[in-house]
Amino acid sequence: MRIVFTTFGTFGDVNPLIALALEMRSRGHDPVLAVPEMFRSKIEPLGIGFHRIRPDQDPHDSRLVAMIYDIKKGTERGLREFLFPAIRQSYEDLMAAVMADGGADLLVSGELAYAGPIVAEMTRIPWASYVLAPFSFFSAYDPPVLPPYPTLAKMQALVPGMGHLIARFARYVTREWSEPVYELREQLGLSPGSDPIFDAKFSSQLVLALFSSVLGEPQPDWPSCTRTCGFVYYDGDAGKVDLAPELEAFLQAGPPPLVFTLGSAAVLDAGDFYEQSALAAEKLNQRAVLLVGNDARNLPHHKVPDSICVTQYAPYSRLFPRASLIIHQGGVGTTAQALRAGKPMLLMPYSHDQPDNARRVRRLGVAKVIQRHRYQAEAAANLIRDMLAEPKYRERAAALGLQLQKENGVHAAADALEALASSIKPARSFQASQP
Repeated sequence: MRIVFTTFGTFGDVNPLIALALEMRSRGHDPVLAVPEMFRSKIEPLGIGFHRIRPDQDPHDSRLVAMIYDIKKGTERGLREFLFPAIRQSYEDLMAAVMADGGADLLVSGELAYAGPIVAEMTRIPWASYVLAPFSFFSAYDPPVLPPYPTLAKMQALVPGMGHLIARFARYVTREWSEPVYELREQLGLSPGSDPIFDAKFSSQLVLALFSSVLGEPQPDWPSCTRTCGFVYYDGDAGKVDLAPELEAFLQAGPPPLVFTLGSAAVLDAGDFYEQSALAAEKLNQRAVLLVGNDARNLPHHKVPDSICVTQYAPYSRLFPRASLIIHQGGVGTTAQALRAGKPMLLMPYSHDQPDNARRVRRLGVAKVIQRHRYQAEAAANLIRDMLAEPKYRERAAALGLQLQKENGVHAAADALEALASSIKPARSFQASQP
């Protein structure tokens, strides 16, 4: 099969597709990743087909990251000022990717690839969608934490039907956001269709939940064709997964360190996170690793002791199992790696799914949560000290790690995609017109 995978977002969004593409290639298929240009250099060295999808993303644009991760307006601005204005370009690029080389046999799209459902409808190609976190299902039975309104989810136990009220409230707030999507559908001669933000993103043929049921169990209002596969992991750098020699030497020189990281996107809007983190480690007299990314502004402002290793990047799968505790932003990819490593966490969520992920791992008994505006050395050190001193966090995290290590999300997802493709004959003779 020729399979086109498409999404937008960060490496946390694209890495699972790389893992799936590598798995499908190992099974004899021909995967193509249709994603923004910034990911090309990480994909083509792996021998995976690449097709550029607009809008382009600048991997160094800290202004865009700060805008999108704003807890009050980030989601709205990301959609209304970045993705939706370019929906026509996204559609044209994805259509070209699907129609190239005689046509694709299968399309697999992430929820931010809003052109995916439209291309699937225009071409009648077999189509699967996927989500990476329970937040994306917006279940009324397990209501998510809305970043601008974090107290709403807490009210569920007090107010009957609160989850359904949250879902209706979210649809009301976002009711005008998707106008560019509806306009494109009209131009293409399609009916308005269902709500792009909450409904149309889900395929009626197959929805892959690429997370463990440990994080979120299936709910009655999930799409009926949902398959919970488990987390799908990939953290190579164009295939390279070794730790830097200086980091390896540091890890071997002493006991497991604290690890401080902000993933691949929030690291561009770090503020004084790394300065405060270094000070917290010093207060605790703990060894630490700071993964600061490529922005020199993230380097601690004071001279750190030899007990702290400052480096740009490290594959989480190689580093996290050797940590004592992991402090991070709550992205689902980082959370998944920490869970599989069996390590307790302190989460400082930004926006989107991160506050909801933070609530879920805290509910599992493996984490504490600190709000971003409260993240100072003293407060962070107190929470870390409490967690290191309490064996239950370490024991619970280790038990969950063993459970996740038995799951194989990438194999389950690949099996589901092959089963879908074999059950539906694609319309390979379709030739798309461009009104």
